[in-house]
Amino acid sequence: MNQFRTGLLIAALTALFGGIGYLIGGPTGMVIALGVAAATNLFAYWNADKIVLSMYGAKPLDARTGGEFYAIVEGLVRRAGMPMPKVYIIENPQPNAFATGRNPDNAAVAATTGLLQRLSREEIAGVMAHELAHVKNRDTLTMTITATLAGAISMLANFGLFFGGGDNRNNPLGAIGVILMVILAPIAAMLVQMAISRTREYEADRGGAEISGRPDWLASALEKIAMAAPRIDNNVAERNPATAHMFIINPLHAQSVDGLFTTHPSTASRIEKLRIMAAEMGITSGYQGAWDTRTPQPARSGPWG
Repeated sequence: MNQFRTGLLIAALTALFGGIGYLIGGPTGMVIALGVAAATNLFAYWNADKIVLSMYGAKPLDARTGGEFYAIVEGLVRRAGMPMPKVYIIENPQPNAFATGRNPDNAAVAATTGLLQRLSREEIAGVMAHELAHVKNRDTLTMTITATLAGAISMLANFGLFFGGGDNRNNPLGAIGVILMVILAPIAAMLVQMAISRTREYEADRGGAEISGRPDWLASALEKIAMAAPRIDNNVAERNPATAHMFIINPLHAQSVDGLFTTHPSTASRIEKLRIMAAEMGITSGYQGAWDTRTPQPARSGPWG
């Protein structure tokens, strides 16, 4: 994702933050809210990755403790010609993964224990290549700041329910406006997150397939994750839906309210594009052939255009 799109997203969420402040306290409330949003943006730039990793109880790994998982990431990093990110493991049975960090030099990738237990080595490589593509495309800054701001917007809206609905002359819409804000503000924040998620995930799928050299590995991994994730709880994600867009597949249960606003494109569509890409590369099926971690795969346009 380019820098313009990153700035546009953050500006939209910041404006939403200011609008909520206006509904709570009029012009004064808007100024205060924009000040808080600016401080939140600055704090998130430097610390959002640490917050998200801590939220999910992620534990750091190294070459000694990370075993084959760490070695897979190392091999992919060599192929991609990227700096080595920090590698984390999350104790959670739901198969999933995400990347975070403000730039490729300060990035981290994390996978759940469920992902490492349910997927083959090749499928894990496909998933982690996808996450490294997010890092390479600098999507991770947008993803982490968006999660922080969207969560802050929800908290501010709830704050307004208790403190902004009384006989306050600074509040232009009174109690009705506050109630509408509490209902609509989190939805608006989610819609802003959704606005760019399709392009971001498709690009990371393509970039990850180019890093690993095997689009079929990621396609197979997405099939397995999509089948297992809806049946397994990720309680931290359910409590913090603003972070859902960071994962390779939506960790929220479809039956929840948040499931109405999916942050990811259709998994079937993603798999279809990866299968087309594999066919264009002359890959039919299965895991035949050795995985060469030394030479990056040349870029291809494929079904993404």
